[in-house]
Amino acid sequence: MTQKKMNVESFNLDHTKVKAPYVRLAGVVEGENGDIIRKYDLRFTQPNKEHMEMPSIHSLEHMMAEFSRNHSDKIVDISPMGCQTGYYLSLVNHDDYEDVLNILEKTLNDVLVATEVPACNEVQCGWAASHSLEGAKELAKNMLAHRDEWIEVFG
Repeated sequence: MTQKKMNVESFNLDHTKVKAPYVRLAGVVEGENGDIIRKYDLRFTQPNKEHMEMPSIHSLEHMMAEFSRNHSDKIVDISPMGCQTGYYLSLVNHDDYEDVLNILEKTLNDVLVATEVPACNEVQCGWAASHSLEGAKELAKNMLAHRDEWIEVFG
């Protein structure tokens, strides 16, 4: 069955063919002034087979958003996927895939030694009751355990 081409890049990805965990360049956009935004698919769990729990996703999002910026000033955003299988990482004017992998590795190692979730309070977070430091650490640990597989997108 041939699928109609969709406007959203990930809707054109055959999720039955990928093998998580992986880090994949998912899109490149050039701005009017020449800045280049690269969006990466950071897939933590196998699509349609497993997913991450919301408190863990939420905490890992806070932690990666905060800690990644200690390793690069090119980070634009880290956002969780609605399907709960990964995150999108966007960087500006940065085209070194290996460095992206290293930034992610350093960031996840930071998560493992964290003693609290940054901005986990009602002033700084829209759902402060939905967090899990231990869950975020477990997700980071599992992703890091497969570091040598991150470049292999398709099984």
